[in-house]
Amino acid sequence: MEKYYFVDESGDPTFFNRYGECLLGRNGCSPILMLGFIRTDNPQKIRKTIIALHKEIETNEYLKDIPSLGKTKITFHAKDDVPEVREKVFTTLKSLAFKAEFIVARKRVDIFTKRHKRNENIFYNEVVSRLFENKLHTQDNIICFSKRGNKLKQEHMQGAIQSAILNFENKTSRKIETSTKIIIQAPTKEPCLQVIDYMNWAVQRAFIKKEMRYFNFMKDKVSFICDIYDFEKYPNNFYNKKNTFSPEKISPL
Repeated sequence: MEKYYFVDESGDPTFFNRYGECLLGRNGCSPILMLGFIRTDNPQKIRKTIIALHKEIETNEYLKDIPSLGKTKITFHAKDDVPEVREKVFTTLKSLAFKAEFIVARKRVDIFTKRHKRNENIFYNEVVSRLFENKLHTQDNIICFSKRGNKLKQEHMQGAIQSAILNFENKTSRKIETSTKIIIQAPTKEPCLQVIDYMNWAVQRAFIKKEMRYFNFMKDKVSFICDIYDFEKYPNNFYNKKNTFSPEKISPL
């Protein structure tokens, strides 16, 4: 049996503008890059449920005349959907069979300069690699990345996943024999990507705005979060069922 992963990002890997000016702390620049996935054995059930929810919302008398519903009809996107739609989506997600994991990377100029050579692709790929480092050795895998504009390239993601495999093999002295297929797809064509979009949004709101409402509603679906550059909290900079996440536990962003 194959494992299916659906991956999306929140925030961005950008530190500097084209003039070399640091954007951190400015309005519109996220303090983190976060990547998350949902993992499921039955993506078809999730797809059918999300498609059915789209149809239900399209014909809802109360919602159908909301101006932004035009975008919602195409794809659920937590940042843009109205609260009434969000409530329906989150309630639906609670009934679906998946688990979610996240890697949070604080945007620190010192690490970006020394470790990533001020290269956004290197930064992004390391986060992808960390997300999958301990995940690919038990079964064959299909990983679907969300396509956002033209940023993601197949070869970059192949390299990041290969780094995850090599890191695991070097750490454990075990050879990974499983196969991993990588797909890059738009959320409009893959409903499972709309699920991780919503989960990312809930976790990001908790991290950045300390708004736990959405996270708490979905917390049973979250199995792991690692705040990889929160060195002040190491070795307790990861959160799971035993060490539950709360904004008070993390270092200030």
